[in-house]
Amino acid sequence: MDKKAFIKYVCALLLFGLNGIVASQISMTSYEIVFLRTLIGSILLAILFLLAKGKFTIKKYPKDSAFIIFSGIAMGTSWMFLYEAYQQIGVSLSSLLYYCGPVIVMILSPLIFKERLTVPKISGFLIVLIGIFLVNGKAAISGGNSWGLFCGGMSALMYFFMVTLNKQSKKITGMENSVIQLTVSFLTVAVFVGFKQHFVLSVPVEDWKWILILGLVNTGLGCYLYFSPLSKLPVQTVAVCGYLEPLSAVVFAALILGESMSFYQIIGAICIIGGAMIGELIKPKRT
Repeated sequence: MDKKAFIKYVCALLLFGLNGIVASQISMTSYEIVFLRTLIGSILLAILFLLAKGKFTIKKYPKDSAFIIFSGIAMGTSWMFLYEAYQQIGVSLSSLLYYCGPVIVMILSPLIFKERLTVPKISGFLIVLIGIFLVNGKAAISGGNSWGLFCGGMSALMYFFMVTLNKQSKKITGMENSVIQLTVSFLTVAVFVGFKQHFVLSVPVEDWKWILILGLVNTGLGCYLYFSPLSKLPVQTVAVCGYLEPLSAVVFAALILGESMSFYQIIGAICIIGGAMIGELIKPKRT
């Protein structure tokens, strides 16, 4: 496995783990936040790509381009469902539902990507699942309204399409992949916002600082670090280590916002880290 790609992926997950904390400082609606973060993030990535004298190869590899475009549509849709779920049923339960997406990826990866499921991978993944339920189990038991649950479930389904479609692009990688992905994601959200409120946005002055952080750092830089190494990583690695994002969100909330972690959440955090390490570090013996 490419270690540089793995480090990029982990850094992206940690940045995404800060999304909830940054977004909590913004008083706008969920789809307005997603609209602005994808707009700012895509502009940043496009500028960096052009400054690096990058060249688009969309016409050269139309099949790969199509996969990235549909992956971008899935990402924008997933984020809109996720942020709506945040408002309807809360961050914890929404995160639990959203991260059913990697479960779907894990289950179907042998059929789609022909990747072999090993005992360490399966064991690590099961431990990670136990951990995520311990971290968010209380919220899951309390339940929520049907629309919020539907949005959380749809965010997971769109996550699955986002990852699997992007993995199909073998020739368009790196920053070009990220630019196309995030730009298409922005256009997807823009269509929704256009139909809903005709692009009329009211942004409080005090929100701009947090919007720029969310758009430039968490989204622009985060998406580059996330999507550029995907083609170099096994899909099970993407699925298992993806749980570091909700784990980091819980830890950051405790450290930055002063939210306390219960005993079960601490055990769950250990399970998530331990399960990810088991899935990554333990290799099956060859016979």
